[in-house]
Order: sequence, then structure tokens, then C-alpha cells
Amino acid sequence: MTMTSTTTTTALPGLAARIAASDLFWSFRRSPVVIAAAAVTLLLILVSALAPWIAPHDPFDLATLDLMDSELPPAWAADGDWRYPLGTDGQARDVLSTILYGSRVSLFVGFASVALAGVLGVSLGLVAGFFGGWLDAVIMRVADVLLSFPAILIALLINGVLRGALPDGNQDSVALLVLVLSIGLTGWVQYARTVRSSTLVERAKEYVAAARVIGVPRLAILLQHVLPNVMGPVLVIATINLGLAILTEATLSFLGVGMPSTQPSLGTLIRVGNEFLFSGIWWVVIFPSAVLVVLVLAVNLLGDWLRDALNPKLR
Repeated sequence: MTMTSTTTTTALPGLAARIAASDLFWSFRRSPVVIAAAAVTLLLILVSALAPWIAPHDPFDLATLDLMDSELPPAWAADGDWRYPLGTDGQARDVLSTILYGSRVSLFVGFASVALAGVLGVSLGLVAGFFGGWLDAVIMRVADVLLSFPAILIALLINGVLRGALPDGNQDSVALLVLVLSIGLTGWVQYARTVRSSTLVERAKEYVAAARVIGVPRLAILLQHVLPNVMGPVLVIATINLGLAILTEATLSFLGVGMPSTQPSLGTLIRVGNEFLFSGIWWVVIFPSAVLVVLVLAVNLLGDWLRDALNPKLR
């Protein structure tokens, strides 16, 4: 037991030293913009995850809402109340609390849909590139068809089909799952095409031929040798698509086919606040919009940096 603990303790500093000496970390620390983007992203993820504990109010507990406090302006305004730092909406819900809870939903949909798209796209790309033949032709033709339409239209189509297959009473309860499926099934094409191209290159290399000669099963070659060598571009695509997935979810919710008002995401909050915008209650829509813009911008900056940092031609 002592030897195992000592080995683990010595391995961690060694790993930290390798990370600190890597080109990727050097590129990260020399860019103040990337550091700021990473800090903002991490901060938003943390405050969203801790929303039940750090939010000033529970915006979904009807017993704590008082309609006399509805439509209050931000605390620094003339009629503001410091109990509600960013004001309240038409239902007397604290805007700051709804943003924290809404960010949880948006981030969960973003991460879950990117994970679904990544698993599906990487799997199909590996199969298409490694085995070829009619499997390659079918997968790539489906990908070409999906690429011929805007992603938001495909997401709307999938969303409508899934919602149409559900009873009316169950649609709000599974809205989160429907959103994840709609966005995830739309975004796998980039992964598949990129992984297929990398797999075509990898399968022609000598280590794959050597593995075949000594009798390694094709599935083992695919998972143990080819897959690790094609994951670099996948990480870049996943980072960039995270911002796109969050924005797509906000768009669907703004159009009224995303999260319901009882489980609001940032897009839902913007849709609800937009109804009050021309009544002078600007804070209900401005603050969720600002958080969405900052979140997507920070994630996109990280994705752009990761793409450049992993590109050997730019080193």
C-alpha cells in the first residue's frame, strides 16, 4: 500500500511537469486573451453548477414569489431593491437567479449534445474510413445530404419529429432530452468527415499493416491504434461546436421549440424578456443576452486557440 501511494504521489508532479513543459501550455500562457476566455468559461461553468447553493433565490419555488416584487429594476436604479441585484421579471423571479439556473440548462445541453455528436461522428468516421466500400459510400452520402441544409433547419426538423411522436402532456418533461438529440444528431457530420479523412491516412501506415500481419483483430486495430491518432482534430471540433451547440439551443428556445418557461435556459429567458423589451423592462432580456454572448465568445476563443495550437504548420 505504501509503495502504491508513493508511486502515485511521484507520478502527479511528473505529469504536472510534463504539462507545464508542453508546447500547448506554453501557447496558452503567452496569450492573455485565451487565459481570460478560459477564466470566464470556467467561472460560468462553476457558478452554473453551484446555482442551487449560490443563487440569491429559488426562481422556481412559487411559495417564495411575491407578485408585488414583479418588474423591479436592477438594484442600482431608483426603484431597485438589493434583494434582487439584477431586478425581477413579470413573475417576480429574480433575474440573477434565473440566469444562474438557465445557464445550467444551456451548458448541459451544449456538453451533452457535443458528446452525442462526437461519439456518433467519430464512430461513423472510423467505420467509413477503415472499412470503406458500401459503408463508406452510404455514410458519406448521408453526410453530404445533411450538409446541404442549414444546421438550424435540420435541428428544427428533428425536434418537430421527436415532439410529434410524444403525447402532448409529456413534451415539457422530455424537452431537455429532445433538445440534446436534436442538436447532437445535427452536429455529427463534421466529426465523421474529419475522422474519416484521418483514418484513411492512418490505415495506410506501417504500424497498421504490422498489426494485421501478426493477427490483431481489425476492431482492436481500430480502437487501440487508429482511434488515438485521430483524436486531435476531434478535440478542436468539439470545443468549437460547444459554442455553436449552446447558440443553437438558445435559438430553438427563443423560437419556442426548446425549453419551457418552467425550466428556462438562456434562450427561454431571452424569449420571455423580449416580450417586455418595448415596455421599458429592458433588464429581463439584456442580462441573459449578455451572459449568452460572453459564454459563446469565450468558448469560441478557446476553440480558435486550440485549433491554432494543435496545427503543426503554425508552430
